[in-house]
Amino acid sequence: MTRSIHGLFALVLAAALGMGPAAAQEKFITVASTTSTQASGLFDHILPIFQQKTGIQVRVVAVGTGQAIKIGEKGDADVLFVHHRPSEDKFVADGFGVKRYDVMYNDYVVVGPKSDPAKVMGSKDVVGALKKIAAAKAPFASRADDSGTHKMELSLWKEGAIDVKAASGTWYRETGSGMGATLNTAAAMNAYALSDRGTWLSFKNRADLAVAVEGDKKLFNPYGIILVNPKKFPHAKADLGQAFIDWIVGKDGQQAIAGYKIGGESLFIPDAK
Repeated sequence: MTRSIHGLFALVLAAALGMGPAAAQEKFITVASTTSTQASGLFDHILPIFQQKTGIQVRVVAVGTGQAIKIGEKGDADVLFVHHRPSEDKFVADGFGVKRYDVMYNDYVVVGPKSDPAKVMGSKDVVGALKKIAAAKAPFASRADDSGTHKMELSLWKEGAIDVKAASGTWYRETGSGMGATLNTAAAMNAYALSDRGTWLSFKNRADLAVAVEGDKKLFNPYGIILVNPKKFPHAKADLGQAFIDWIVGKDGQQAIAGYKIGGESLFIPDAK
């Protein structure tokens, strides 16, 4: 009886650690990525296509870009799929990544209540619009999570010489959460927010929100993919990770990205070189 109990415990432990017979045969990689690729539904569209073709499962850790890069710096992912170019270039330059590849792009938009208390609806000048929002002390919901979107937002406030840190807790509300949750907060508060277009297009709970500012060149939003450096982290699954990168920047992956649309509108534009 004791032997059977020990045997059962060993099986449970092996399963928890992914050491069972099925796990030994399973091919998978871990991709640390921004929340927008997950929240927009893109991964739900493209990953089954990749897995069917290659037999490789992709396990996504969807966090802000800053957190995704920290995961990569610890060697806890095989691939990064993120959208803040300066951070991506630094990741590679510091030896944590092998090479950055262009994958796709979309753009950011400022959304806000249709009542438009800051009078910015229809503007193509994002910095000017943010200045008006600050001057009107109109509610603004910020991700405040070190994501690529948050980094972009902070750079725009800085360009407009607006000290949002001093305004924190007043008209400027920091959610500390992902894009979907921040848009939910904005909808509940009738607040403005910066969003990537992909997540906005897939967002259902819009309430009184609409796109207020779009079309400024400063709102360009490129995405890159990077293999975590196996020389630094020998346990990284370099072959499987590179297979995913080769697919996503290749013809099939780029077509899969282009084919993901909501209401006939593409959420991301393939951009592999």
